[in-house]
Amino acid sequence: MTIWGKILGGAAGFALGGPLGALIGGLAGHAVDRMRAEDKAAAAPADGTKEVAFTIGVIVLGAKMAKADGVVTREEVAAFREVFHVPQDEMRNVARVFDRARRDAEGFEPYARQIAKLFAGNSAVLEDLLDGLFHIAKADNVLHPAEDAFLREVAAIFGFDAAGYERIKASHIEAASADPYQILGVDPALPNAELKKRYRALIREHHPDRLIAAGMPAEFVALANEKLATINAAFDRIAKARGLT
Repeated sequence: MTIWGKILGGAAGFALGGPLGALIGGLAGHAVDRMRAEDKAAAAPADGTKEVAFTIGVIVLGAKMAKADGVVTREEVAAFREVFHVPQDEMRNVARVFDRARRDAEGFEPYARQIAKLFAGNSAVLEDLLDGLFHIAKADNVLHPAEDAFLREVAAIFGFDAAGYERIKASHIEAASADPYQILGVDPALPNAELKKRYRALIREHHPDRLIAAGMPAEFVALANEKLATINAAFDRIAKARGLT
């Protein structure tokens, strides 16, 4: 079964609980208890539900970001489809999730907190989810102040400090001209040996296979590959400047 079938089947909603489960359950026609304590919602989910949580997380937070910005452009819709690689026959179902989340009166914070708890200890997965949101936000070639503020708050809930947010942002906003040291999150004074060590650690941390094992759906592998390409490009720029081989 595809990730979309799992989402709309409804069972994942019961396993997740909390606001994410309520939204999925509502779509599937089930009554999921919205009043479950968040710590219960963050308990170890059944097989497959982390992938569902990741997917729903991008959809819901993407919808909330669009609501904060006040407008949804054609470019953002196209970027949304790029991030998800949604089969044409599933687009209507994904649109239902997006529209329901956008109309939902809940703020984005409960969803972000539940996602943060589900992926506690897997910051690379949370970063990849943020990458998806950035991909959507920058689709019209402008990161609007409202989008920037929204993403900054989501990142904070996910456990990224101000420097961490700026690092992630730098990899998306004019990454080719951004400070490669900032993209890698390293000090420019770092010795060559330590730089290479940090680079190899980043490649391992953001390898698609590792992210999928931690709960990122396989449908998002292109997003993970894009992250690796950004890390490699930043390291190559530094290596060239330092004369590394």
